[in-house]
Amino acid sequence: MIRVLVADDQVLLRGSLRLLVDSAPDLTAIGEASTGAEAVEIAAREKPAVILMDIRMPGMDGIEATRQITAAPETAGTRILVLTTFDLDEYVFAALRAGASGFLLKDTPPGDLLAAIRVVAAGDALLSPSITRQLIGEFTRQPTAPAVAGAALTELTEREREVLTLIGLGLSNTEIVERLYVSMSTAKTHIGRLLMKLGARDRAQLVIAAYETGLVRPSGSR
Repeated sequence: MIRVLVADDQVLLRGSLRLLVDSAPDLTAIGEASTGAEAVEIAAREKPAVILMDIRMPGMDGIEATRQITAAPETAGTRILVLTTFDLDEYVFAALRAGASGFLLKDTPPGDLLAAIRVVAAGDALLSPSITRQLIGEFTRQPTAPAVAGAALTELTEREREVLTLIGLGLSNTEIVERLYVSMSTAKTHIGRLLMKLGARDRAQLVIAAYETGLVRPSGSR
């Protein structure tokens, strides 16, 4: 059973999401939070597998709550899906950097939302190639962030660098397989090693790492 926490300051939406989660035979809502602080507190106590996290909440917002939850040892395994009104919300990038595993629009069809929870609970990032490319575009508009240590690249094999570059360019696993002429299992093995070596939680953070290490450069830069 996948245990889900719903964090949103809108009572009606929060209740609707909880009912939707409980309607699935393999999911269960273990609580609701109306603020980021409540989400952190409940997550520490209940240790949900997935949190549906609103960004804009009173007091501690969803970004800071995400940062605290993913940084705490007792909830490091909790996956966070950010809920947003717009597909390129100005705060989405910050939430992904804070440790979120992906994001959903608040008007996502019920079946897609339930499927997304399962995807994230399984350890995958909820970032389609098109969303990854939007994330790349947002990255180019952000103030310069502390770069991933250059030494991190020295730990990667040449093939792993190739895979990281392609992930940064927004390619899906299938596209990577076709580009590099490798099997899907081999591609997934390389991605798993990249996650481990770079200390990344998921694909979203690999995209960020590809830019921060300079393997991929924003369009128009030299």
